[in-house]
Parts: sequence; C-alpha cells; structure tokens
Amino acid sequence: MKYISTRGLPSQDRTPRGFSDILLEGLAPDGGLYLPASYPRIDAATLASWRGLPYAELAFRILSLYIDDIPAADLKRLCEATYTEQTFGTPQITPLKRLDDGLYLEALSNGPTLAFKDMAMQLLGNLFEYELARRGEELNILGATSGDTGSAAEYAMRGKQGVRVFMLSPQGRMSPFQQAQMFSLQDANIHNIAIEGVFDDCQDIVKAVSNDLEFKRRHRIGTVNSINWARLLAQVVYYFAGYFQATSGRVQATPERVSFAVPSGNFGNICAGHVARSMGLPIERLVLATNENNVLDEFFRTGTYRVRSSAETHETSSPSMDISKASNFERFVFDLLGRDAERTRELFGATLAREGGFTLASDEFAPATRVDGFGFASGSSTHADRLATIREAWNRWHTMVDTHTADGLKVAREHLQPGVPMIVLETALPAKFAATIVEALGLQPEPPPALRGIETLPRRSTLMAADAEAVKQYIEVHCR
Repeated sequence: MKYISTRGLPSQDRTPRGFSDILLEGLAPDGGLYLPASYPRIDAATLASWRGLPYAELAFRILSLYIDDIPAADLKRLCEATYTEQTFGTPQITPLKRLDDGLYLEALSNGPTLAFKDMAMQLLGNLFEYELARRGEELNILGATSGDTGSAAEYAMRGKQGVRVFMLSPQGRMSPFQQAQMFSLQDANIHNIAIEGVFDDCQDIVKAVSNDLEFKRRHRIGTVNSINWARLLAQVVYYFAGYFQATSGRVQATPERVSFAVPSGNFGNICAGHVARSMGLPIERLVLATNENNVLDEFFRTGTYRVRSSAETHETSSPSMDISKASNFERFVFDLLGRDAERTRELFGATLAREGGFTLASDEFAPATRVDGFGFASGSSTHADRLATIREAWNRWHTMVDTHTADGLKVAREHLQPGVPMIVLETALPAKFAATIVEALGLQPEPPPALRGIETLPRRSTLMAADAEAVKQYIEVHCR
C-alpha cells in the first residue's frame, strides 16, 4: 500500500510513500495530507468473517490492509499490546449501550485519559516506539490540542524511548480537568506550551513549523494530530466494532445498514467513518454534530466552507470542538472532488488564504449528502441544547454523558430513520467537564480513582505568544 498527498507532490518528489515513512512524517512536503492511493474494499464474506473477532484481532485485520512494511507478526503484537482490558477497562474495548429502540451509545472513553483519542493514540505511541527503534532514530512530536488530543498523546508517549512531545494548547480554553491532565505530567520528554490564542492559532503554528521543511527534517518533527494518517487509520476500527455490536444476532444475506452520529471539530473522527464507508462498511448516514462553532455544519448544508477568525470562534461548554478551521477536512474534500489534487491545492491553498473560505460548485458538492454518494448529514447544538440533552439522558436512560457526546446525541435524534440503527460515538467521560454536568444535573461526576484530585497536582507549562518562530526556538533548545 502506497500513500499520496491531497495536493499532489511536486514533480521532483512524486514517489508515493510507504506507511512507515508517513507515520513519522505527518504533513506531506507540499502541505497536503496523506491518503492511501486507493481504499481497500471488503466484500460481504470478509465482513461476515470479521464478526465476533476480539477488538485487537479486528484492528490487526483492518490495519493489515494498509500496512505492508511492518512484518505481520510485529503488527499483530502491537495491536494485542495496545487493546487490552487492563488499558480500556472492558474486554469489548468499545462496548455498545442501547439507549432506545434503534439508538445506541458506543463507549470510546475508557482509556487512560477518559477520551476517545486514547483509542488511536495508545496504538500510535507503540507504533512510534517500534519504528524509531527499528531505524535507530528519534522523533520530536509537535501537536496542537483543544483539550483531549494533548493528554491522550502525552499519556501514550510519556517514557517512550526516542520520543519527545511538544504540545500546544490555547491558554485558558480547556476545562480545568483537561488542563490538569496535561500540565501535571512531570516526564522529561513532555513539554506543554500554552499559546495566547485559540486552538486554530495552535494548529496554524503546527502547520507552519511542518511546512518549514529544513527545520522539520533537521529536528525530526512528527505529528500526532489527525493530520497523521496512522491516527485516523486506528479510528476506523471502532466503526467496524460498533457496527458488529449493533447488528449482533441479525445476520442477513444483505448486510444491514447503520448510521453513526459523530461530534466533530477537526473532522478527524468522522473522517475515519468516511474511510470505513469507502471500504464497504454498510453505513447509511454519517451524521456530523457541531457546537456553536458550526463551520462544518454550514458546509454540509450549503457547500460553503467559511473559516472563522479567532475573534469569531466561540468559547463553549464543549471546548474540544471550539474549532473554526478543520485541518483534516481536506482529506474528505479531496475524495469528494474525485481526488483532483490540483483543485484541492487551489481551494486549501490560494483560495482559502485569499478569501477565508470557498464554495463548491453544485455538481462538486452534490455527492456529499447523497446516500449513494458520501452519505453525510449534519446539525448543530447550543449550550441550552447540551443541558437539555444531558438532563434527558440522565432522567430517561440513567446515562450521564459529557458535553460533546450530548451534542452528538442531540443531532443524532434529529436524523433517526426507521429500521436503521443509529450509533452515537461517545467522545469523553463527564468528569472532564464537571462544571456543565453540575449545571445540568446538580450532580458532581466522579473520575476514576486513579485521577481523583488531579486538579491539585503541581503543574509545569510554558506560556507563549502565538508565534511559530518562538515555538521553533523553544524546540531548538529542548530537543537536545
């Protein structure tokens, strides 16, 4: 399996990459995002043969379709070491809970940092350590987080040989629990940098540093954000796992179709669903849920992608989705445009820089929302909606959901279809956003015993202006 860039590599560098190369590279040299040259397709017989597999084995089967430069025995060992009951709390890894007829919640937040990012990040940490040891190299990871990516990456990479993490986060924009998870880590290979700005400023810095090819190569800069294909690939697995659980006991000659509702800010989580659907998983609808920062909802309603400024980006009670520039969105648009790299490069390069957004032609946009095309639907949620959804989930199903999952559940119920199971992807546990849970229910959500009192631990971080050059200087000093 070879990988190509969404923007088309320059003529002197068109050689497609292997998985191990893009694992460590992150962003492509031309500023685009890597995707497989084609998506492997699975037939009904293969899908049926995967039903009932343990999660680690399912992960191995799916990843094997995309990774042919890591020996199969090693890849299987890495999957088995990652997806354990000890790490994720249950043998199912991502257990499904029935809320109502045709409505399910898939638990993705039982990992070390109580967020769905652990599902991919734990594997990524093991892949990095394996590949760096194989090459005898080191890697400096530069990432941006609006809340959950940072802690998941740091917990996955802490103590890993040959890896340092430099994580940017928007000063004062995370929940107290999220901030404590990151800033309380004292590991020598973990560096937290609080940026005076919003998440999009952090993300812009990561891209600016990655686009400085000389600096990137000299300091071995890699990424853990969803611009890294390996992380997105690992997320594909739980779509299959959710599908098998929702259709358990109902095996038919024609595979049953299901829908997924996904809270989305940077488009990585739901893009994994797009990949799963492209592989042949019978997904009816991919329902995208946003909060008040509704850039992606606007696109799927109108075909217009309009990036907001930092001043226009709302600070909300689902802060991990306070994003107005979805960097991973480029992968989907590339596929939507028939993999036209020149058109993608124009839209996400010159047009976006000049106009702050773009509008697709009607024929370009039409397949996005058709079930026989890409099957997307969307909706948005407000703080009042979150409070109401949290209360209803508690009173009706005795289930406590976090604020982001509440966004997903609210929009999911607007898109229910008779006979089509709807699976809502849980994104975090309520303890990470206690203030809003208390506001909604008058109850204090309890974190797991290992994380109780985390807000009182000593913290270590560096405050910095939103300046890519300043971040590069910090890396220069601390990567030795």
